[in-house]
Amino acid sequence: MQNETQKHPLLKMFLSISICIFTALLLALIITQYVARHTSVEGSSMEPSLSDGDQIIVENISYYRHEPERFDVIVFPNGEGVNYIKRIIGLPGETVRIADGYIYINGELLNENYGNELIEEPGIASSGITLAEDEYFVLGDNRNASVDSRRTEVGNIHRTDIQGKAWIRF
Repeated sequence: MQNETQKHPLLKMFLSISICIFTALLLALIITQYVARHTSVEGSSMEPSLSDGDQIIVENISYYRHEPERFDVIVFPNGEGVNYIKRIIGLPGETVRIADGYIYINGELLNENYGNELIEEPGIASSGITLAEDEYFVLGDNRNASVDSRRTEVGNIHRTDIQGKAWIRF
């Protein structure tokens, strides 16, 4: 006695194709949720590192092994369905203050060369912001053309809001 798939070769082909499609969709879901995803850069806030229209791959794997680090470029939602791309400046537990165009971490001048201009508007960081144990302070590299943690509509970024780290630009 022949089994059903030998009697109906179209059924066998349909089952094979269905299994392949299901497997591909499952892998795509796992990859985009837990490994990497694609996003686009909108605006000039990260120039010269990233420019408007750049496409980037955001990876999630490294943050399963360790916490985000200073100067990582991260992606997080702005609450309106658009992602922000900014650089981590302040880490959990630190106090960030911007004075006279410079960034101070726990009272010491931050030695960095991503923002190559004096910061004209310190925003809410003018008097110092102490970050909670799950918060990060982020800035765009184009400091005077960036909506970032200095503004109340962005503020400090919670660890759970970080979608991943910018990995590859193309």
